[in-house]
Amino acid sequence: MSDARIKIIASNRRARHDYDLTETMEAGLVLLGSEVKVLRDGKCTLSAAHVRVIAGEAWLVGATIPEYPFANRFNHEPDRDRKLLLHKRQVERLHRELRERGTSCVVTRVYFKGARVKVEIAVARGKKLHDKRQALKSKQAKREMRRNR
Repeated sequence: MSDARIKIIASNRRARHDYDLTETMEAGLVLLGSEVKVLRDGKCTLSAAHVRVIAGEAWLVGATIPEYPFANRFNHEPDRDRKLLLHKRQVERLHRELRERGTSCVVTRVYFKGARVKVEIAVARGKKLHDKRQALKSKQAKREMRRNR
């Protein structure tokens, strides 16, 4: 499918700063109708979002999708856990990687691919403070090199 049909809703820029991202994969998301309408408006918070594997299923935990103002009593709970749609082998591989010490699975972005809502998740290992500082220094050095050209 072409990139022209992808509309990014939210991205977790902090994840690239706080983690070393090793492997990324795309997953579908089980949502309610009011959640999709809010996402079409571009409202979603991924700052605390991560993935857990519970009973052989992958779940998105910590993502906040605010209530839809026109959904009245049929509205959704903003902080509920949402099921991720992955193949069984993908869930097993993710579970195997998450059992290692120091690894977690973070959400890097949420987007529409055609009419479907997808999330990009990444297996990540937390950076130490000195690694973050080193990354910032190299980023600033590259910026200076481009500026001086």
